Amino acid sequence: MMRWICGVLVMLLALPAHAAAGEQEVILAVQGGVLHGTLSLPAVEGRVPVVLLHAGSGATDRNGNSAALPGRNDSLRMVADALARAGIATLRYDKRGVGASAQPGVREADLRLDHYIDDATAWLRQLRADPRFTRIVMAGHSEGAQIAAVACEKAPADACILIAGAGSGLDDILRTQLKPRLPAELYAQNERILLALKRGEQVKDVPPALLALYRPSVQPYLISSLKVDPRAAAAALRMPVLIVQGTTDLQVSVADAKALSAAAPSARLVIVPGMNHVLKLAGGDLAQQLPSYGDPELPLAPALVDAVTAFVQGH
Repeated sequence: MMRWICGVLVMLLALPAHAAAGEQEVILAVQGGVLHGTLSLPAVEGRVPVVLLHAGSGATDRNGNSAALPGRNDSLRMVADALARAGIATLRYDKRGVGASAQPGVREADLRLDHYIDDATAWLRQLRADPRFTRIVMAGHSEGAQIAAVACEKAPADACILIAGAGSGLDDILRTQLKPRLPAELYAQNERILLALKRGEQVKDVPPALLALYRPSVQPYLISSLKVDPRAAAAALRMPVLIVQGTTDLQVSVADAKALSAAAPSARLVIVPGMNHVLKLAGGDLAQQLPSYGDPELPLAPALVDAVTAFVQGH
C-alpha cells in the first residue's frame, strides 16, 4: 500500500540497476496523492547522467502538452528522446493536479508553488539515491525554470538548466503584459491587487474584468509565486547553470534570459535563433507560430538539443 510517512516523499516503483533501455513508468507518493512520471533510459552500458524535466505553468503535462490548447507539441517528450540518443537518461512527470497526477477532490485553492518545488526536490533526491546515475541535472521550462532554480538549491543537483525562464518576478511580468491592454482605471485596480498579493493578502473586491486572472481560488498560488524572484533564485545557485532562450519566443524574451545571466554571471547563456516557446523553429508572429503548438511532427530546434547535450555531458 502506498503511504506518505513522516513527511517523506517516497518513490514507490524501484527499478533494477540492469533495467533495459526504453521508457518506464515511475510513481512518487506525495502528501495528498501520487505523481506519475516516465523514466527514459538510453541504450548504453554502465551508469549515465540523468536530467529531471519540469514542464511549464498551468495544465502542461510531462510531455509539454497543455490541456488548455488543442493538439500536442510533445516538446518535452522530444527532449527526452533526443537526450536518450545522446546517452543521457531523463525523468519527466505530470505535476500534481495535471494528467495522470490529477487527484479527485484536489482544489485549486489548496495549490501553492511550494508544492511544485517540494515535489521536484523529492524527485531529485530519489534520483540521487539511484546507483544507475552519475550526475543529476534538473531542467525546467518556462515556469518550470523558476521551480528548477529553487529545487536545485534545496536538493541540491549537480547542475541546473533554465529554458525559456522569466527574468523578473511575476508581478513585474503582469504589469508589463497588462499595462498596454488595460484602460488606466482598470490598470490602477490591477496594481492595487498586485500590491496586496505581494504583501501576502488575499483580495475580495476584484473587478469582473480581472476575475479570470485574480479569482479567489487562484490567489493563494499567486501569493506563493510572488515570493520567488527568478533572478535571486538563479544567483543563489552554486553549481553549473545553463540558460537557454529562443529569439522567436512570444511569451519569454531574450531580455529575460539576459536578466537571468546578469544575476548569475557564471552561467552559460545560449540564445537559439528562431526557437519559440515550445522549443520548435518558428517565425516571429502568432500566425506563423500557432501550428507549432499543435503539431508533434515538427522537430525541436537542433541548437537546443546540442546545447543541453553538451552541457550535461560536459559537467
